[in-house]
Amino acid sequence: MTISPIAGYRLAVVGRIPTSATITMFNIARTALACMALVAGPLAASPLAAQSRAASQPARPLKVFISVDMEGLAGVVTSGDVGGTTGDYQYFRKIMAQEANAAIEGAIRAGATEVLVRDSHGSKQNMLPGDLDRRARLLRGASIGPKNMMEGIDSSFAAAVFIGYHAKAGTPNAILEHTSNGNVVDFSINGVSLPEGGYNALVAGLYGVPVVFVAGDRAVVDQMRTLLGTVDGVAVKEEIGDAINGLSPAAAQDAIRAGVERAVRARATYRPFALAAPYAMVLKVRKDGKTFDGAVNSAAGEYTFSSPDLLRILAAFNALK
Repeated sequence: MTISPIAGYRLAVVGRIPTSATITMFNIARTALACMALVAGPLAASPLAAQSRAASQPARPLKVFISVDMEGLAGVVTSGDVGGTTGDYQYFRKIMAQEANAAIEGAIRAGATEVLVRDSHGSKQNMLPGDLDRRARLLRGASIGPKNMMEGIDSSFAAAVFIGYHAKAGTPNAILEHTSNGNVVDFSINGVSLPEGGYNALVAGLYGVPVVFVAGDRAVVDQMRTLLGTVDGVAVKEEIGDAINGLSPAAAQDAIRAGVERAVRARATYRPFALAAPYAMVLKVRKDGKTFDGAVNSAAGEYTFSSPDLLRILAAFNALK
């Protein structure tokens, strides 16, 4: 007897002449294999099979960039709250981390796989690293590049979030309003007067990243909505005669957490902020006298500069402000 393997089946063949029983067994095996092929084909091409293959592929990362300033934090009302050795600066460093953590939690609830937090206030060394949610990374310390408060952002991010932000210099009914430092009176690009949130949104937009959420005082939330058109946000306080009427830190953090989750989930409905190149800058300052290659001291307390490169515009701003 010879044993012949046929597609996993073993058929007994006696001698060289197949018997009728052997032929019958062979036909049964051949029919069974044909039926298996007919069934396997549609299953392989079915939506269920496609979903199974898709599930086995690694998910694309969802990266969120969070820039955190201090003047717009819940409870902040004077300059002693955001720097120096007196006042409540040490306390508000903790609040800064807590509002950042609320934003991180909201982003992660919305599906974020990576979160980068940029300490964006003053020296950029305000948040204590140990106070930050361990699921995020912290970019801490002043940088020499023009991105400044947006250092670290690139086109791999899906959304940008601003926490603790404030209104631009000269804004009425605002808390600690200023633009970058006390010397700047106004900063505009292509005729559009910009708060820090405005030119930071331009940096994000340069990489195709929309700003989806802003938290700060009522003045900056209104200002950013006017500028960007559509942006989610939470006003944690509002100015009343240089005092503030605001949320408790815990209530502010709850609102930030929920708002960031909502905004990141809806990120596809927001558009990156952009102005058309070339860019024309007008910077008005209280005291001039600084220089930048190509910039013109066009009038007392005023500089003008033009470039097709937005980051070059911001380099001029940082040098002349």
